[in-house]
Amino acid sequence: MSNKNRSVQTVVATGIGAAIIFVLMKFIAIPTGISNTQVNVAEGFLPLLAAIYGPVAAGLAMFIGHALNDFVTYGSPWWTWVIVDGLVGVAFGLFKRQLDIQSGKISVSKLVLFNIYQIVVNFVGWVLLAPTGDILIYHEPANKVYLQGVVTWLLNSASVAIIGTILLVLYTKTRTKRGSLKKEK
Repeated sequence: MSNKNRSVQTVVATGIGAAIIFVLMKFIAIPTGISNTQVNVAEGFLPLLAAIYGPVAAGLAMFIGHALNDFVTYGSPWWTWVIVDGLVGVAFGLFKRQLDIQSGKISVSKLVLFNIYQIVVNFVGWVLLAPTGDILIYHEPANKVYLQGVVTWLLNSASVAIIGTILLVLYTKTRTKRGSLKKEK
């Protein structure tokens, strides 16, 4: 595929991905009882977007979708969490080559490796970066934001492990396995 076609595909995937993420965040979020923290189905969709289109589309789609959701829901984006969500999308996209779902094959070992990776990525994003940003930028109380961060890490990791893994497996099954087609004589 040419670079021009790949660029157009990335722009389209970013726009559609951002719209899907916005809808999932806005309308399919389950409250947890901890302020501004919910079970986020959009995080479960992110691995599929990242595995198909890579880090740029996944990062931008998550950043835009999250920012739009915050703007519509709260009146303005909470930038520390929006930025971290974008970075999580980029990190997931960096794993695209290892998953190689376009090949039509995905092994249990690849899925386990991805899930270990995503738990670490979510830990860094939600337990370390987002709460620390809230303290430094918004002067939020540490106990509040670190509690939100730990809960978000656990919930997002579970969402990715369950929903994301299912979506990756289902998508892979729609692809033709490399080497499975034979040339007719």
